[in-house]
Amino acid sequence: MPALNFKRRFAGQVAQGLKRQSIRGMRKRPFRVGDRLYLYTGMRTKGCRKLGEAIAKAVREIRIADAEVKLDGVPLSPRATGDLARADGFGSVGELKDFFRANHGLPFRGQLIQW
Repeated sequence: MPALNFKRRFAGQVAQGLKRQSIRGMRKRPFRVGDRLYLYTGMRTKGCRKLGEAIAKAVREIRIADAEVKLDGVPLSPRATGDLARADGFGSVGELKDFFRANHGLPFRGQLIQW
């Protein structure tokens, strides 16, 4: 029963059901298909707010590097990379890479969780 905390910039999209996926770093216990996800913003603050609950429908390994994005070890085409970035709430692939570079460093390895 993992809880996912979303930055304020993504909270509205999650609450409205427009953002139905999240890219997360690897955890000790990885996400699995069928997990009940508890979606929040502002966790561990007075402003904590529950955005909803969902069931993980797909969980895939993702790697984000300067040169490419891979899902389950397969490089994505430029179009598919753009689609992934927009589905995750970013305006462009550059914005997605800038976010992960600043917050996690590149290359980034983690999981793409879809609900």
